[in-house]
Amino acid sequence: MLTAIVDGYNSYFSFSRGRSGYSGVATYCKDTATPFLAEEGLTGLLANQGEAVGCYGDQFELSSEELLALDNEGRAFITQHHFIGKDGPQKLTVINVYCPRADPDKPERKQYKLQFYQLLQCRAEAILSSGSHVIVLGDVNTSHRPIDHCDPDDVDNFEDNPGRKWLNHFLFGTAEKTENGNTEDELADISQKSASGGKFVDSFRHFHPKRSNAFTCWSTLTGARQTNYGTRIDYIFADHCLVKSALIGVDIMPEVEGSDHCPVWAQLSCTLQSSPKCPPLCTRHMPEFTGRQQKLSRFFVKVSEKERFSKVSEESLPGSQDSGEIRENLNPVVQGNSVSKKRPMCREKDANVHKAKRSNQMKTESNAKGSLLAFFKPKQTPSIPSSGNLSPKKTKSSQDSSGSESDVRSCPSDVQMETNLSLVTEMETENQDEVEGESTSIVKSKDCKKGPCTGFWKAVLHGPPQPPLCKSHNEPCVLRTVKKAGPNLGRQFFVCARPQGHASNPQARCNFFAWVDKGK
Repeated sequence: MLTAIVDGYNSYFSFSRGRSGYSGVATYCKDTATPFLAEEGLTGLLANQGEAVGCYGDQFELSSEELLALDNEGRAFITQHHFIGKDGPQKLTVINVYCPRADPDKPERKQYKLQFYQLLQCRAEAILSSGSHVIVLGDVNTSHRPIDHCDPDDVDNFEDNPGRKWLNHFLFGTAEKTENGNTEDELADISQKSASGGKFVDSFRHFHPKRSNAFTCWSTLTGARQTNYGTRIDYIFADHCLVKSALIGVDIMPEVEGSDHCPVWAQLSCTLQSSPKCPPLCTRHMPEFTGRQQKLSRFFVKVSEKERFSKVSEESLPGSQDSGEIRENLNPVVQGNSVSKKRPMCREKDANVHKAKRSNQMKTESNAKGSLLAFFKPKQTPSIPSSGNLSPKKTKSSQDSSGSESDVRSCPSDVQMETNLSLVTEMETENQDEVEGESTSIVKSKDCKKGPCTGFWKAVLHGPPQPPLCKSHNEPCVLRTVKKAGPNLGRQFFVCARPQGHASNPQARCNFFAWVDKGK
């Protein structure tokens, strides 16, 4: 409720339908900028007729199965707004995206990422062609230029990355917008390679073409934010005409923490018009946030197959909530007699059954456990025949022996048997020589407590190895474990404890590395 309903805002969510919590996007709009249309996904397969933004472009290069998969992970949400600009009333469509990451260990994810890029460009350009301005913003998961990467020289074939090639094709490039401290000839060469007639502009580089070390994402595992060892992968792309006519400022906010990403903002010089009502996909219309309590009987009503499935089947790709589902959730129909009339009898019957079960359980436990004092009585020592007369006296030594014996019960069976035999031998010795027996019993009891038990558990539960000192900083290293599949999976190693950073930064992690010997 706190994240879906925010005072002064209306929100729109898209979630992954395959893996809960895996991915998703959310768009928050001020009530003074309520969108006129809202749509989930890029393909149109999740849209309801008459409520969608439309303009899907040419999607024939992708199969129906591929289109279903691309919208299945909740990676895009579209809102369309109206504003008054220099040229009068206009439309602005905002596409909020979370582009996939290409996992090196999963080649199919690389293909999935490129298909998502292709679909995003197709949809954005189609909406732009319809007469609306377009902003594409979010985590694009690719750093465009070397200036956008903390260590581009450490990346193999940086410019040949398919994601960067797509950005070159998607963005409108000019020499002054791609500067990176290079010579004029180099800039011209970069411009010729990158400018391919793209219709969108990297708004941050439009205002800050030469700013270096401007990153928006850092690795939390290596503490790279402390040394600003990151990448710029969060963008606000806008069509070229909008940038020239209405965009007055763009920047990043690396000082804002709380995530491995930082916020990015842009400011437009225009007057937004607010829709008189929120689109159907607004979270305010979801049953759990409508402010109306649902009847408990709603959870026991059998839902027909026609109501359960919308445009896309639930097994393959369930669509957004349609009006029929919303009406059913808000006004549930109870079949037959009221369930609430039978509820008191069920409750009373269940309570009686519960009391009977609890009574039987208490009786069983009482018979099994007996008195509470049984927990504090020492375990009986097995009788072992001997030639001596075993009649121990209630002396200090016998009290210490019994106390030690109760402590020994936590030892392993072989250690415990050895201790019991030792105590019997001590008692025999006590009959022969009471004074010597007393001192011997005390010493051996202490040996049992500190000797066999302690040695056994130390051998089994040995702690982590002592960390070595790194060579550059002479500081204790940190212990890590290999989690990547391969021959070294599960092996432990030591590295410098400082945060990751550039090799030229003396405050960053040095290159110390040492495997942990298996015997230690």
